[in-house]
Amino acid sequence: MKRKYTYPLLVILFMLGYLAFEKYANQKLDEPIVEAGAQEKGNTNSYFLPSSTTGQVIHHNYYSLSYSEPHEQAEWVGYELKKSQVVNSDFKRPYFEVDPAVKTASAHWRNYKKSGYDRGHLCPAGDREFSKEAYDETFLTSNITPQEHSFNAGVWNRLEQKVRYWAKKYDGVFVVTGGVLKDDTTSIGTEEVTVPTSFYKIIYDRTGGTPRMIAFLMDHQESKEPLYSFVTSVDHIEQLTGIDFFPKLDDATEAKLEASSDYKQWSFK
Repeated sequence: MKRKYTYPLLVILFMLGYLAFEKYANQKLDEPIVEAGAQEKGNTNSYFLPSSTTGQVIHHNYYSLSYSEPHEQAEWVGYELKKSQVVNSDFKRPYFEVDPAVKTASAHWRNYKKSGYDRGHLCPAGDREFSKEAYDETFLTSNITPQEHSFNAGVWNRLEQKVRYWAKKYDGVFVVTGGVLKDDTTSIGTEEVTVPTSFYKIIYDRTGGTPRMIAFLMDHQESKEPLYSFVTSVDHIEQLTGIDFFPKLDDATEAKLEASSDYKQWSFK
């Protein structure tokens, strides 16, 4: 009789142990890294993250950022956008939430209420529609910045769509974006969230064996000009922001790519 029940019991114990381990492993995989720069990301290419002028780098599951407390927003947000991640999903938009990983507390969404400015995403929700978790993560207030609606829905939106086009065409790109933050500009809300006078976006592509880079700098206003008219060098954006954008690239590659403002290698069709 003992043998009759021993085998099924062992099978049950094995299955319970396996399910418990799997649940634990999945929890560990899903845990966001919230330490301020203590660890680097494992599920995207941390090799290409910029330096921080603020000392507060935060790694979420699907993007990283450097938070600027004086300006109550990220000085940069960096993430990889893979070809497989460019999908359209009909996710319900969540409420904006204060980022619990920001040591000094990110600005509350109420600062934007009746300000006349959109809560503009830096890592676009449209770049993170491959999962509900990734999509919802873009609604942390550390990932938003005040943007004029005509700019946010206009030329900036055109650029975001172009980045998704390149991610599909070139089998994935790395993106760094943010506002040019100055002390003497307009602010909104009780926490005085800075309204950037211009925004930048840098795209790095390392597929095809030859790395390339393109950078955009846009005044904070709507424009009908073609996107290539906003192309500049990374060196120029570094001068404006004080950020070293690709410090881990070898010096020769970094110098060559960051000095260039040539957009002919990129498709603008």
